[in-house]
Amino acid sequence: MEIDMNGSIQLTIEQRFQIEQFNRTLETTTDPEQLRQLARQLMKAWQTQKAATSWVMKQGIPPINSTDC
Repeated sequence: MEIDMNGSIQLTIEQRFQIEQFNRTLETTTDPEQLRQLARQLMKAWQTQKAATSWVMKQGIPPINSTDC
């Protein structure tokens, strides 16, 4: 993750690649059980990210400014 000059969060090339891999897997999957497994993985990752974000917010850590880098 990167923050651009406008303060917007930008995905790294690796993150965009992982999204594309996941999308291609979803597009080619016809097995309902495999789709359920992918949905479970996605839900777990999403909830883990939400928990991590919540924890960081509770720490009161100030945001990184692009001028600080």
